Amino acid sequence: MQIKEIQEFAQIRTKARAYMCYTIGRNISHNAQNGDISTVLQKLDKLYNAVSRAETVYAIDNNGKQMTDNISDYKTLKGIGKGEDRSDRAYYYRTLKEHRCTLTDPYPSLITNKMVITASFPIYDSNNVLLTIICVDIALDNLLKMIHPTSVDSFTGFISKLAYTSFSFALSAVSLLLFVKGVMAFMHFGLDLSSIDINEIFKATILLTLSLAIFDLVKAIFEEEVLGKEKKHGDGDSHQTMVRFLGSIIIALSIESLMLVFKFALTDPGKLQYAVYLIAGVSLLLVSLSLYMKFSRQDTKHD
Repeated sequence: MQIKEIQEFAQIRTKARAYMCYTIGRNISHNAQNGDISTVLQKLDKLYNAVSRAETVYAIDNNGKQMTDNISDYKTLKGIGKGEDRSDRAYYYRTLKEHRCTLTDPYPSLITNKMVITASFPIYDSNNVLLTIICVDIALDNLLKMIHPTSVDSFTGFISKLAYTSFSFALSAVSLLLFVKGVMAFMHFGLDLSSIDINEIFKATILLTLSLAIFDLVKAIFEEEVLGKEKKHGDGDSHQTMVRFLGSIIIALSIESLMLVFKFALTDPGKLQYAVYLIAGVSLLLVSLSLYMKFSRQDTKHD
């Protein structure tokens, strides 16, 4: 489920950074009086308690060396880290570059193996010289629960996944029944080819194509909403469930219109115009879907 969490984090990153930076700034001053950072470091315990879901809080100096032991309730993290070189970490050099509070991309913790985010908050003296960087590590799933209550790991997200799973199984059953009914529509002829009814063949084809369209819808829903499968490059933010389902419907209707052309050509040529109407409708659907995907991608690029 990490792919889904990373996608959600990308959507709420600005809000998450604003929250974390505000919380740190409210508990830790931006500037140290007379270059004395001891009063700042004394507030790290208070900061840890303020960020309820934080894994650890610590401080590093302007060279990237950790100045304090980790403040944490986790046994594997508590009381370690002092003297460690953090100068190769993204939160260190990004803070030096941007001169402001920053939030890293999700990365795997070397100790807990969880995906974590680090918020880094620089402290300067009166001469704008960097004295220390306050760092707060928080697990990605915990951050989503704080900032994005409807995330996949929240109660609401769990209920949503359960509902989509139930609908997926129900629609799968419908697709299976249509498939069985479609197969039975032409299997009862057996090996007697002379008794084949063209209308029954058309009926079987309609049932099978409808079964295929519903199955493709189920596949899209289950992959996107339940498994959290990553969208393919270039898909943008357009809703892939709808796009794939409409694509299946267009394919199914195209097959139906082709069958109507052959059916009316053989049985009642005067009704060929109705097949042409269906083909025109399919073409309109195809153009509409193409325009929707095009404008969706343009909006994503502008964002």
